Amino acid sequence: MKLTNPESIQKNEKEFIDTINAELDWNVIEQMLLDKHNFGVQDDIEYKDGNLIVYNNEIAYKFDFQIKVPLSVIFNRSGECLSMSTTGEEGVLEANEDMEIRNASTTQTPGGGPDKKKVEEMAVEIADLISEINNKA
Repeated sequence: MKLTNPESIQKNEKEFIDTINAELDWNVIEQMLLDKHNFGVQDDIEYKDGNLIVYNNEIAYKFDFQIKVPLSVIFNRSGECLSMSTTGEEGVLEANEDMEIRNASTTQTPGGGPDKKKVEEMAVEIADLISEINNKA
């Protein structure tokens, strides 16, 4: 024997979940993402689903979202991954600067300083490779 219409229950549950979703503090959520996973949200966050669940023996709410995060991957000519970062462009720039410094410091003149000619040759090679890749795309 039904006490109420199941469609009515489902409709009201959905409205309840939507109300909670509308009240989420996105500044706090974004700060938690930054603190815990070291990345910020790039674009809009897409709401997928929300539900009432039992978690560790207590009633809780589970919300599923789809987010975009920056991803930078650095790999060598052999295809081996050298670095992966979710910090975005700043992380890549820092990694590039670090790699340039390391490369320059391993190529030294007899006086102990970096061999500027070798660094310039490497920069030209990299520019040629980038140009080649862009022309193929």
